[in-house]
Amino acid sequence: MRDAYHEELDSLSEDLVEMARLVGSAVGRATTAILDADLNLAENVIASDQKVDDLQHDLEAKAIALLARQQPVATDLRIVVTSLRMSADLERSGDLAQHVAKLARLRFPQSAVPQDLHATILEMGQLAQRLMAKAGEVIITKDVDLALQLEQDDDAMDALHRTLFQHLMDDRWRHGIETAVDVTLLGRYYERFADHAVSVAKRVVYLVTGEHADVAAAVLEAVPGEGA
Repeated sequence: MRDAYHEELDSLSEDLVEMARLVGSAVGRATTAILDADLNLAENVIASDQKVDDLQHDLEAKAIALLARQQPVATDLRIVVTSLRMSADLERSGDLAQHVAKLARLRFPQSAVPQDLHATILEMGQLAQRLMAKAGEVIITKDVDLALQLEQDDDAMDALHRTLFQHLMDDRWRHGIETAVDVTLLGRYYERFADHAVSVAKRVVYLVTGEHADVAAAVLEAVPGEGA
C-alpha cells in the first residue's frame, strides 16, 4: 500500500515535468509562428494547449484523491499542495504561449512584429523556453541552488522587456498604434511566462526546505561554502 502511495506522489511530479515540457515547447513554437506569420504553426500551438489543460485536470484529481484517502502530513502534504500550485503556474504559462499564437493568427498574413524588433522578440521567446526547461529540471532534481538561480536568470527577461518599451517610446517609432499595442502585449506575455517559471522554481524550494525562497536564499548565503 505504501509503495502505491509513493508511486501516486511521484506521478504528480511526472505530470508537472510533462506540463513544463509542453509549455516550453509551446512558447518556442508560438514565437516562430508570430515572427514568420506561420498560421498552421499558430493553430497547432492553440490546439495543443488542451493537452496542458487535461494534464492539470488529471493532476488536480490525483491530488484531491490523495488528500482524501491518505491524509498526508509533513513533506508529503507539501508535495501535494505545491504540486497543485505549480500546475496552476504551468497551465497559465500554456495560456500565455497560446496568446502569442493567437496574436500571430489575428495578424496573419502579416507578422505582428516589426522587422527591427524581430531579434528582441526571438530572444525573449528563446529565453522563456530556457527558463521553463530549467524549471522542469528543478522539478526533477529538487536542486535548491538551481531553483534560486532562476530568479537571477529572469533579470535578463526584464531587461528585454524594458528594451521593447524603449522602442515604443522612441520618437522614431513609425509602426502605428495597432502594432504598438501588439508589441506591448507580446512583451507582457513573455515577461509573465518567465515569472511563472520562476514561481515554479520557488515552490520547489519551499517543497524541499519548508521555507519560502527568499528565506532559503538568505540561509544559504549565511552558510560558508553554500549558495556560491
